[in-house]
Amino acid sequence: MQRLGLRVNDDGPRQSIRRRLLVLALLPLGVVLPLLLIILSQWGSAYLDRLLVAKVGADLGIANSYYERVSAGIGTAVEGLAASARLARQAKATPAERAALHRWLDDERRRLKLDFLHLLDNDACASTYAGTPCFAGWEVVNQARRGQPRTDNDIFPPELLAAIDPALARRAHTPLLATRNAAPDPRQAEDRGLVVHSAAPVYADDGQLAGVLAGGVLLNGNLEFVDHLNEIVYPDGELMLGSVGTATLFLGDVRIATNVRLFEGGRAIGTRVSQAVRDTVLGQGATWLDRAFVVQDWYYSGYRPLFDSRGERVGMLYVGFLETPFANARKSALFGIVAIFALTMLLAAVFAVLWARKVFRPIEKMHATMNAIQNGDGTARVGPLPNVDEVGDLARHFDRLLESQQAQAEALQRWGESLDSKVAQRTAELEEALANLRSTQGKLITNEKMAAIGQLTAGVAHEINNPIAVIQGNLELARELLGEQARPVEPEFRLILDQVHRIRLIVTKLLQFARPQEYVGYLEPVGAQQLVHDCLLLIGHLLRKGNIAIAQRIESNRQVVCNKNELQQVVINLLANAIQAMPDGGTLHLAVEDWDEADMPIGLRLSVADSGPGIPEADREHLFEPFFTAHKPGGHGLGLWVSKSLVERYDGRITVDCPAGGGAVFTLWLRCEPLG
Repeated sequence: MQRLGLRVNDDGPRQSIRRRLLVLALLPLGVVLPLLLIILSQWGSAYLDRLLVAKVGADLGIANSYYERVSAGIGTAVEGLAASARLARQAKATPAERAALHRWLDDERRRLKLDFLHLLDNDACASTYAGTPCFAGWEVVNQARRGQPRTDNDIFPPELLAAIDPALARRAHTPLLATRNAAPDPRQAEDRGLVVHSAAPVYADDGQLAGVLAGGVLLNGNLEFVDHLNEIVYPDGELMLGSVGTATLFLGDVRIATNVRLFEGGRAIGTRVSQAVRDTVLGQGATWLDRAFVVQDWYYSGYRPLFDSRGERVGMLYVGFLETPFANARKSALFGIVAIFALTMLLAAVFAVLWARKVFRPIEKMHATMNAIQNGDGTARVGPLPNVDEVGDLARHFDRLLESQQAQAEALQRWGESLDSKVAQRTAELEEALANLRSTQGKLITNEKMAAIGQLTAGVAHEINNPIAVIQGNLELARELLGEQARPVEPEFRLILDQVHRIRLIVTKLLQFARPQEYVGYLEPVGAQQLVHDCLLLIGHLLRKGNIAIAQRIESNRQVVCNKNELQQVVINLLANAIQAMPDGGTLHLAVEDWDEADMPIGLRLSVADSGPGIPEADREHLFEPFFTAHKPGGHGLGLWVSKSLVERYDGRITVDCPAGGGAVFTLWLRCEPLG
């Protein structure tokens, strides 16, 4: 495209005519229909929630009416029995007649389906027969003693339940189960009992108060009551979509009678209500009509508080039905609406494409032609079009412009190719000349440095040899003069002579470094263990000064043929470098192993490792170059270079590695015998 002189504005994203026409056609549907979908789904969801909440509110009203009717039935039964003529006649029964009275009351208790029924005297504690507990202090009994019958809810402590009937205490005992979303509760079990009890005055034949008749029903574990309540509120076919209705009686926030099921299939007795419901119903005394989490699922729930005879909130009455079927129905309806919307959009898009095709097809052909030319196809053209309108004229003018631009582009291309060839040729010549110049310059600098070092080394060797000769001569003279008196310090004399000899060897090495062709070392078999021992002895002062620990692993008994002093010089140089890499102390690792290749013995590997910071990647490439010091203070940059030269003289090599954990490892690869 640019080769033909056509300019394309790439400052912003491209937008095709096809897309614009489709947007114009689909924009009303694409905005209005989704907006209607959102409004409909939100309104429908909120309306369904209100209907379901209203439904559970009505269900709670039915359940409360049934609960009050059952409570009233207990009160009516107790009041009717208290007003019976037989009880009036037997209220003043003699001790001999009390056994018969007890049997008659027990028969009436079973007939009325009460859990207890007792006749109390006027102080509510004295028994009319053996085994009657004391009911003093209950507001229901106290009001009956004042002549007014009363029925109410109360919480009986476990001691009173056990005194009434041990079976009631056992039934009331409810182990607490861990429940999701419930408030924390340190108790392990609920032992109290929620009781609907009634008391009515008993009058003698003379119209005087002869006692109080007290009876009631324990709601803990009263599955018959809660199942009947659930059947009344949610009879078969009452709930749509297969939802499940549930009913529960609570003592505090603990389920004491319920038909809510656990995962294992048993009833959820001992589970507790969620903290949000507990705070609203028991904490504030309000009725809950909303969604609530019940044991293991969400339910549309209704809760109302239960009050005791003192007006305190002691429990809750609950009814509710499973939310999941209604939520699934809501999702299905939403998916159906979305599917209708998508189908409508698809049909509208197909119609828009067919309608706008005649408009954007010539423009697309011109666009395709421009793309083909931009990709290198200079022969691409729009070609003949059936359109006889302005768009067709534009396409034909565009083809003529392309023909003219192609001819000019071909001429420019030929001239540019010629110019590129000449520039490439000159560039290659310049790069080659520059490379040769750099190589020659590097060699000249190195040769000049080596020449200067050679002159300096020769002078240093000459100046050192003179005082060494004086030291050695005077040392021999001292030994002769002292005679036998020199024997106690003979090891020190021998050490001084060894060090003088070592200085001479160092001077010889300096001269060898200056003029290596004039010096050829004496070759001998050298063992790795003795070599390591001698080198550690010679650098012992550096180890003590730097607080360096030594770790050795000698696993090779092979010997290498070389000049012992030269090899010792290489190892000492590596040890000194490792010590310098650990200025704050550390561990120096020495390892010697056999070097085998293809199951053939080659030589040995001697590794020197430090625990320092390691060597940067950029410095590893230049370690063995002369005069490279890696920013080490006091270094001259020749140690590793000289060591590499000495090892390679015996056909060996030096490698370096920096493990990921830190430190550096230098390895000498030494052959048992040189190849040449």
